[in-house]
Amino acid sequence: MRGEPIEAIKVGLESMIASLRQDPFALESVYMSIITFNLHPKQLLHLTELENMQIPEIQQPEAGGTHFGEALEFLCKRVDSEIHLSTPEQKGDWMPLLFIMADGRASDTQLFHQAVPEIKRRHFGSIIACSVGTKTCVENLKQIANHVVSLDTADSATFKQFFKWVSASVSVGNRSIGASDEVLLPPPPAEVHTVI
Repeated sequence: MRGEPIEAIKVGLESMIASLRQDPFALESVYMSIITFNLHPKQLLHLTELENMQIPEIQQPEAGGTHFGEALEFLCKRVDSEIHLSTPEQKGDWMPLLFIMADGRASDTQLFHQAVPEIKRRHFGSIIACSVGTKTCVENLKQIANHVVSLDTADSATFKQFFKWVSASVSVGNRSIGASDEVLLPPPPAEVHTVI
């Protein structure tokens, strides 16, 4: 993504964090990480508790392909090092929620297909993928995610509604993990379309 969508994402993230900080339960239990990807994945924000979170600068991507498979591989490594699973001796982290935003298709198709089962092995509470614009390969997203939504436009108002929904999803999901096997998500706003 380039230009206005990048700025809109930053504004949306700030709004989402402000909203989550109003929820005492989220303040006690939500940690976030941000990874961007294009030619190479980059972790802009290591897993950080909500209270101490500052949105990092999100830069324009390099020109070239979208190495989605490499990004998923990188994500698996970060999950393995940053998420602590429960053991008989120690209580671990809750199953994380994964939100993926994409506006293209995987350029590294073979690596992408190898990474999909690895993502599934990481026991995410739910994986929600968001297709932005008309050039996204929704089939890629369907292979990974439990829920796929789409945004027809990449303007500030649409992103703001999307991140408001993400905030509500995190709050609801945060409470439903452990209570049931499935994370219950609130219905998306009119600007966010569910992909079947």
